[in-house]
Amino acid sequence: MHRRSFLKLPALLAAGRRKHIVLISGDEEYRSEELLPQLARILRRHGFRCTVLFAIDRKDGTINPEQVDNIPGLEALRTADLMVLHTRFRDLPDEQMKHIVDYVESGRPIFGLRTATHAFQLKSSPTYAGYSWNQPDGGFGRRVLGETWINHHGQHGRQSTRGVIAGDDVPHHAKHPILKGIGDGDLWSPTDVYKVRLPLPGDSETLVYGQVLSGMRPTDSPVEGAVNNPLMPVVWTRHYQKARIVTTTMGTSEDLLLPGMRRLFVNACYWALGEERRIRASSNVDLVGTYKPLPFKAGGHAKGLRPADVL
Repeated sequence: MHRRSFLKLPALLAAGRRKHIVLISGDEEYRSEELLPQLARILRRHGFRCTVLFAIDRKDGTINPEQVDNIPGLEALRTADLMVLHTRFRDLPDEQMKHIVDYVESGRPIFGLRTATHAFQLKSSPTYAGYSWNQPDGGFGRRVLGETWINHHGQHGRQSTRGVIAGDDVPHHAKHPILKGIGDGDLWSPTDVYKVRLPLPGDSETLVYGQVLSGMRPTDSPVEGAVNNPLMPVVWTRHYQKARIVTTTMGTSEDLLLPGMRRLFVNACYWALGEERRIRASSNVDLVGTYKPLPFKAGGHAKGLRPADVL
């Protein structure tokens, strides 16, 4: 492995679950290269071993989300118990893409964030072209996660998302383990709502809907009219080859500033791993160390950083 190209974080608990979570970043806008290292720090507090991978500039070895064809270290997926994916339109070479495909087809769980619905755009090789977002069947996004990229539903950069827990008319949804310790008003993201086709495929179960807000603050009022009728799903679960899948179309580095969003992401990892019995409404999801995420912006990543710099 290219040890300078990824982060390896051992579990903090001497005795614990010690399952291995591999978190893969690589998007140009939503700062997954900031979100996933912080999420990994929180998860290791819960007893998980974590490996964080990045898009790495081939010339200088720095973290560069605009390098769409290079994520070193994907062989870590060989020993992974959970893959957390936050990539966008990656065009990976076969020798890298094979590790992701082997993992997915092995029937192990996946947690996809935001742009994972359109994680791949494979132009350089036909080998894994079926994983591209724009395939007739929706590629990896639609086939595995439940949806591919369609369009922005809210106005990008002008309207944010309030998470509305599904449960008023179907009470058992609100009792889903992923939602333990999370109440109405706890979920918000500065990202806009993505459009999805309804109903979602197969055994998909919507846990949270996205209410389009009129501005970029959690306190802004909902937009009136058809855009919020019906509400679009923003968190759902399903199964692929018997593996548990969790998808959220929320997910920017700023989301982790909210305790409710941190709890949602941690709970999702527990559930995907089949460890929902260990989810506690009062578990520690505090930020670890100093965390000052940059606002989402295309091309707005911090320049010149290496993986060791974000540890």
